[in-house]
Amino acid sequence: MYRSRKTAVVAGAVVAGVLACPGPSAAARDGELWGAATIAPGRDGILDVAGAQGAAPDATLTLTAPLGTRVTATPLDAPGTLGRVAADGRSGTYAVSGEAAGQSGPGRTVPFVIAVPADAVPGTRLRDCALRVTDAAGVRRAAGRCAVTVGLAAPTPTRPLSGVALDVRPQIAGTAHPGARVTVRDKDDREACATTAAPDGTWACAPRVLPAGVNRLQAVATLNGVSAMSEQIDISVADAGAGQ
Repeated sequence: MYRSRKTAVVAGAVVAGVLACPGPSAAARDGELWGAATIAPGRDGILDVAGAQGAAPDATLTLTAPLGTRVTATPLDAPGTLGRVAADGRSGTYAVSGEAAGQSGPGRTVPFVIAVPADAVPGTRLRDCALRVTDAAGVRRAAGRCAVTVGLAAPTPTRPLSGVALDVRPQIAGTAHPGARVTVRDKDDREACATTAAPDGTWACAPRVLPAGVNRLQAVATLNGVSAMSEQIDISVADAGAGQ
């Protein structure tokens, strides 16, 4: 669902890249591991974790989810790795065996799937997301932080309908996150109209006179510093005289 098996196998060295264990005399330092994701309310999203290179056998990477969220999956499926999700969803782990130890590769990441509650406020940075690597004895060997920002669901235009001949000022309407500022732009990135989504998530606006011919509309919703775009709608506008 989240990644193809081929992608997961290619990322097999990922766990090696993240489960980095310093030598016995080295102290664990915060910041050795890092992960970030922006996930819309009520949605699941992938948080990719990256870190230093090199791996030790029997190391375990643990992600503790931000408060109010849950880990729902550990989709990496690669030889020598085993992903698990805690029963309460508060954390997820990847354990690496000797089969995967010693593999490495720059830019590789380990995926965790995080679920954000439907009532989360867009633009909020969720707290207490943490990462750590422990060795076979349970001793912490590396640590880091992760950031989950509540994103914004894409707006959904409901009018106009694609493929229907329109006049020069068609009704434009749809749904979006309540309170989001919705701006509709045409194929030339010119603003057609703008409005704010009502408390029930509906919105509607009257565009400027659109030029005759083939055009394309796309809605962009913005709230608290995060934004999301709708799919594009192909439209055809009649001559100005015919639409008045």
